Amino acid sequence: MTKGPVRLDVAVGYAAPRAGVPAAVSFRKWVAAALAGRIREADLAIRIVDIEEGRALNHHYRGKDYATNVLSFPAELPEGLPKHVKLPLLGDLVLCAPVVAREANEQNKPLNAHYAHLTVHGCLHLLGLDHQDPREADAMEQLERDILASLGLPDPYLGN
Repeated sequence: MTKGPVRLDVAVGYAAPRAGVPAAVSFRKWVAAALAGRIREADLAIRIVDIEEGRALNHHYRGKDYATNVLSFPAELPEGLPKHVKLPLLGDLVLCAPVVAREANEQNKPLNAHYAHLTVHGCLHLLGLDHQDPREADAMEQLERDILASLGLPDPYLGN
């Protein structure tokens, strides 16, 4: 069993057809692996969407008029909380099922492995990691490789 945070609550919502989309238990396993050793408690939501919703969200929040594979929305905790109050709310991930399926097919990757990679990638964004410059990108990609390898999954960057 994958070790993860001491307390982990992952809510998975399906707003797109379920065909080919992993079960909630798989998403929970991938989140636990991504967060293991990095955070003690976490609440997050994952929403699986169709092209229309994925495009609308990407347009509204990023100004891009197309559906993307994964969007990460870190939690915005209210200001002024006493220092001793720790809320485990990490944020939300949105995965666009048709985009993920298309990319997996185009890249000749197993669909579940691509979902796992994007889930891990999104979780690392929720933790504040980014890939805006080459050094950050290299560090984030290596961390993704390590996490996926711990799950027995292949390097998602081979062949890219």
